[in-house]
Amino acid sequence: MSQLARIVVFAAFAAAPAAAQTAVPDLRGTWKGESESVVLGRGNEHHAGPRSTEPRLSSVPFTMVIDKQDGRRISGTFSSAKHSEKVLAVIGRSGAIYLVDDDGYSVGTMVAPDRMDLCYLARTPATRIASCTELTKQP
Repeated sequence: MSQLARIVVFAAFAAAPAAAQTAVPDLRGTWKGESESVVLGRGNEHHAGPRSTEPRLSSVPFTMVIDKQDGRRISGTFSSAKHSEKVLAVIGRSGAIYLVDDDGYSVGTMVAPDRMDLCYLARTPATRIASCTELTKQP
């Protein structure tokens, strides 16, 4: 392989991480979806139920309103019929969404310009929850 070809190949691989960086989407607005969750223990305000030593399946309709965004920094409200809480989030340079609420955190990705998948984890002495919700931006 010629020296010039090696330089071109090296430059292509060196540029790949920069190309992988994702433009920051505008997430402000109202998002809705239904969770697919598994809960052990009593649950939380959204997934409240009887305390159990066996996992139970739960689905809850959620609404997230993102009212503030400054670049990669976001804040808003995440709500179900039973509870509402303030959320804070950042968007990583890879495009991953990292969100924290009152008792747990979510990691998400954009699956389309108007759809995001948020997966939530919480662990307390009384409960464990693993949940994913595909949220669709409302018109």
